[in-house]
Amino acid sequence: MTKKQLGRYAAWFTTPLLFLLLVLGWDAYVVGFKVSPLILPSPGQVWTALLGLLSDRRTLGHAWTTLYETLAGFGIAIAIGVVLGAVLGKVAWLERTLNPFIVALQVMPKVALVPLFIVWFGFGPTSKVVMAAVLAFFPIMTNTILGIKSIDRGHRELMVSLNAGAWQTFRELELPTALPYLLSGAEIGIVLAIIGAIVGEYLGGSQGLGHMAVATMNAFDVQSMFAVIGLLTLMGFVLYFVVASLRKYITPWHESVLAARE
Repeated sequence: MTKKQLGRYAAWFTTPLLFLLLVLGWDAYVVGFKVSPLILPSPGQVWTALLGLLSDRRTLGHAWTTLYETLAGFGIAIAIGVVLGAVLGKVAWLERTLNPFIVALQVMPKVALVPLFIVWFGFGPTSKVVMAAVLAFFPIMTNTILGIKSIDRGHRELMVSLNAGAWQTFRELELPTALPYLLSGAEIGIVLAIIGAIVGEYLGGSQGLGHMAVATMNAFDVQSMFAVIGLLTLMGFVLYFVVASLRKYITPWHESVLAARE
């Protein structure tokens, strides 16, 4: 096995080993310093609480609610972000006109919008879907704009010389060129989407893993709260892994994919 191959597979061993060391250090700290379970439970206590949550049917319902809100918001962000990003990337004067408003919306604390969304859309999942979409929208749109604007001028002139129409140019040149940028924005967007759904559940609602975390905190059930946080982390990791894995199937020709295969 070459050094490059060894480096590729090293993460399969070093990552679990590092995780094990962190868990052992966590357990040693709790036991050695006799930390109260109300402040920091041991890994064993969290694992027991996690098994208890997984055996409860209500946990699956809460997890499904959070997953639905995240994916629905992410889908809306993809649809609107790609279309608007493609338009702004091609129409320079429109991008310059809307850029101050886009920047203002980006720097606005999105958490402050949750009460407003609850007033508009109620305490149901709709307000959480909107919050997830709002958070995921901006990295997708800005990366799409960057991808469209990064197209080489010579490639555009070639499409013009071939008498390619607007739709053919978009399909054959602009979309393939922007896809790597779009996928990078989607990787960030899926993480922000689940954050948006959880924040919405924190501040208003009676369903979802975010609501479960608040409920366990109010009950001073710290072990279960850690278990819920673990479930949220696992869900976010899986969603990110799925979106990140799309890169090698959608853009197998891109340098980032080819470099990973070497």
